[in-house]
Amino acid sequence: MRPPQLASIDEMAKNAVKKVVLAYSGGLDTSVILKWLQDTYDCEVVTFTADIGQGEELEPARAKAKQMAVKEIYIDDLKEEFVGDFVYPMFRANAIYEGEYLLGTSIARPLIAKRLVEIARETNADAISHGATGKGNDQVRFELGAYALQPDISVIAPWREWDLNSREKLLAYAEQHAIPIEYQAGKKSPYSMDANLLHISYEGGVLEDPWASPEDSMWRWSVAPEQAPDEAQIIELEFECGDIVAIDSEVHSPASVLATLNRIGGSHGIGRLDIVENRYVGMKSRGCYETPGGTIMLKAHRAIESLTLDREVAHLKDELMPRYASLIYNGYWWSPERKLLQRMIDDSQQRVNGSVRLSLYKGNVMVLGRRSTADSLFSGQLATFEDDAGTYNQADAEGFIKLNALRLRVGAQRELK
Repeated sequence: MRPPQLASIDEMAKNAVKKVVLAYSGGLDTSVILKWLQDTYDCEVVTFTADIGQGEELEPARAKAKQMAVKEIYIDDLKEEFVGDFVYPMFRANAIYEGEYLLGTSIARPLIAKRLVEIARETNADAISHGATGKGNDQVRFELGAYALQPDISVIAPWREWDLNSREKLLAYAEQHAIPIEYQAGKKSPYSMDANLLHISYEGGVLEDPWASPEDSMWRWSVAPEQAPDEAQIIELEFECGDIVAIDSEVHSPASVLATLNRIGGSHGIGRLDIVENRYVGMKSRGCYETPGGTIMLKAHRAIESLTLDREVAHLKDELMPRYASLIYNGYWWSPERKLLQRMIDDSQQRVNGSVRLSLYKGNVMVLGRRSTADSLFSGQLATFEDDAGTYNQADAEGFIKLNALRLRVGAQRELK
């Protein structure tokens, strides 16, 4: 069987693409891309806008697409699928990239890639297109996902083709072609932002200097910890198979869990992050993130796992986690190795059931207690410093220590000769 042949941009141009599905936000970049695709490829464009909890009104995107003669417009509510099928599985692994980043942008891309491919099939489109730049990670994530799901898919990435490589050029193109955009002369957003139910990210502007502090006005989802309430808020989270199903005894859907924890956490200044990360394409990038709900989820999940997971299973998960996190960051959600790791992780979560009580106070998340009626591995009789009534023979520890010290003693004897 011959391997699939991936169409290059030049080949696509020669083959006269007739219909393209565009990941469309309605902003400046994708509005220009829409018109550019129509003109450059003389093709019909189908727009797809994903509602993954970015908190913006999406109907204006529909109106703009109609103004630009788009006949097939998709605006899909994917919030529950996003959290239930992507965020929750990732948090079962306790995934963190480079020790800090909770992968808020990274985990959204495989879902968008999946839906792009599905719409391309539904509409008999010849290609898909996205607005990711040639310098970033998202181009890799979108395209690796698309190729994994449909090997012969054609991808048009305008930022790798055109010469509209600045905001000024994009605005000039928009004015020249009467593209409807929301812009006022003299006004310029200082940051490039990306939001979904898991987080909001900030790049660009003063953040391009790693020494410069972010402006207080930049943060959208959280109060400054110094300005958070002077009284801690206590919450209780209930877990089933590693996933949060209830907050303070009230049952929530996955998307509702994250939205609720974002609101509560943000009010206490939780989840702010300022990092310099290593992009997959090779450069370092400084970014700021707000992930209030995710920060709470991670702390609580590790707490319930500490009670219910076998020691070696927990340690093995921690060893594999950086690899799992890198796979997501680099765009390999649909890869066989990520799926293999996920099966192992999900199997480990079957008995991760119970409740965790947390205190939220001025940017901090502190565990106050954890319990699991049926699945706890904690034994008070074994761990007690009081009389253990013969459940543990402390004299047994001598042989255990000597056996484990054997290689150390042999090595030390050699050094002493």
